[in-house]
Amino acid sequence: MSLWSDLSLGVTGLQASTNALNTVAHNITNADTEGYTRQQVELDDRRYITISKTGSAISYQQTGLGVYYSNAKQVRDYFLDKTYRTELGRQDFYEVSKNTLNEIEDLLGELNGASFQESLSDLWTAVQELTKDPCNSVTQGALVSEAAEFLERAKSVYSDLAGYQDNINYQVLQDVKTINAYGKQILELNSTIQKIELGQEKANDFRDQRNLILDKLSSLCNISYTEDQYGAVSVQIEGEDFVKGSLCYEIWIDIDSQTGFYTPYWPQNSNYTVVEGGDPKKTDDTIFTNDGKKGDRVYHIESAKVFDLSKKISSEAGTDVGKLRSLLYARGDHRADYTDVSNEERYNKVKDSVLMNVQAEFDQLLHNIMTGINGVLEDAAGVRTLSAPTAATQTTNPDAPDYYDPADLALYNELKAQDTKWYNGKEYKIYKDEDDGYNYLESADGSPLQLFEKNTTDGWSKADLASGSYWVFNEEEQPQYDDRGRVVDSLGRLVDPSSLAELKYSLYTITNTRINQNLLQTPSLLGFRLPDGSEDIKTMNALKNVFTDEKYRLNPDVIKRVNLNDYYSDLVSQVSNSGYMYNSIYENQAKTVSAAESAKDQVEAVSSDEELGNMIKHQSAYNASSRFINVVDEMMEHLITSLA
Repeated sequence: MSLWSDLSLGVTGLQASTNALNTVAHNITNADTEGYTRQQVELDDRRYITISKTGSAISYQQTGLGVYYSNAKQVRDYFLDKTYRTELGRQDFYEVSKNTLNEIEDLLGELNGASFQESLSDLWTAVQELTKDPCNSVTQGALVSEAAEFLERAKSVYSDLAGYQDNINYQVLQDVKTINAYGKQILELNSTIQKIELGQEKANDFRDQRNLILDKLSSLCNISYTEDQYGAVSVQIEGEDFVKGSLCYEIWIDIDSQTGFYTPYWPQNSNYTVVEGGDPKKTDDTIFTNDGKKGDRVYHIESAKVFDLSKKISSEAGTDVGKLRSLLYARGDHRADYTDVSNEERYNKVKDSVLMNVQAEFDQLLHNIMTGINGVLEDAAGVRTLSAPTAATQTTNPDAPDYYDPADLALYNELKAQDTKWYNGKEYKIYKDEDDGYNYLESADGSPLQLFEKNTTDGWSKADLASGSYWVFNEEEQPQYDDRGRVVDSLGRLVDPSSLAELKYSLYTITNTRINQNLLQTPSLLGFRLPDGSEDIKTMNALKNVFTDEKYRLNPDVIKRVNLNDYYSDLVSQVSNSGYMYNSIYENQAKTVSAAESAKDQVEAVSSDEELGNMIKHQSAYNASSRFINVVDEMMEHLITSLA
């Protein structure tokens, strides 16, 4: 082999060591860069020149042409990446629930002094004081004023809960925008990486950027991903294509006209119809649709939602991964009220929503108090109930236990024949309007006196029948919801927001109730003195029983029955216990994420000590190559000088 070849051999060593030192320097420089993965040098032999081939030899006689810097590979572990991203998404899922419950505790005020419990206790105290001296205008006024303060405080708490629900709704929007932005960035990085790696160079820094985006994306939603032979990554969200090939399938947002809540959906999976006379191609360039309408298209998103929230939350099923899914669970799909915990079927639709669950149980507390007090006043005024007669009850024997008074039957049939809106097919609560004067616990118009009145609809309607004039109680009409939490009519048709008052607001709920203004001005209208001049002790005992009877449950899943004071305590305890549970899950999950991150760092992170060791190693190799070149140079100089 010639000295010129030897000189070239030394040069390859210098070049390889120089590139290796540059890689080490790059690692050290980016040791604190977010998402950076350490790079490892790979050196390969250049080709060999065969000098001779001998059959009896173990191997051919060959001479090498040096070394070259073949690759700077990223040191990553696919399985650690996958584990870390899954556990990170699960951690953020439970963090949302933990934070939501902590916020609810703050809104209830039980930890900061201004608790709702105080207003409830004050109302109960006012009831107790009233029962001691029911005909005293001072105790009557105290009851009305405490009831007003109690309702005002309840409205404030519920308003705060609704405000936080809107805040979560806004977070949903921002997270969808962030996810779409990540998808576009991944698409751009795929293109950049493919262009760079068409040659021999590796786009490691761009791969680091893409991996960091995948880490962040995994915290927002449950993702899966694959990399093709050209270096492009395809991403799926909840099993649906998000980034694939040259396309990013953006998530669109549907805005509910009734609630204003955002629902993420896949436009490619949704069917659409064209509005009459519209252009099927007319759409705008935003991700928003107002109740499915975008341009001249109306999208039907029922089967195209990104998240199926009807599935049970389970680690095995992967339904507890991702912040966005947890936000949708926590927010729910409408403002909850007591009707959402009135039966098991309705409760099953809201039980996974932290906010809706508390909203419904809190509203149920107010509903029980308001209807309980109103009911006591109605009974004292003489309100009675006509139940639907059956064949068995239509007997002529007055002494029979199932005897139905013919007069009541005639009255019942008269009411039914009117087919008025308050008819529910089962019973009527009625009050006979005897005269136009003021009877006991009667309003100025002759209807039974109520302490709590509805804002939008009347509590009683007057029916002029052949047998006389009657006030008929307007039954609370429980709203029906579709699978998106929108109010629909009996035929399943979406109710226009302007018509919601008739269907939804016939309820005695926090947001739809006020204190009787006449009682606020003149509490003595309550009276509580019977026609014979005695105090109405029976009504006083009934008022106390509203608060002390143990007949209330938080929700259908709770067996324990409590009185109203204990009801609220149990509600607060439930929030506290759930918060403690979610906090424990979150802390355990944070430890799991920390362990996975530590395992990743052991593989991927830059170690200063290791890099300094590599620097010394490559520097020594560089010095050796340099010394080798100097020796060859001296030999060549000696030969040239001697031959000259």
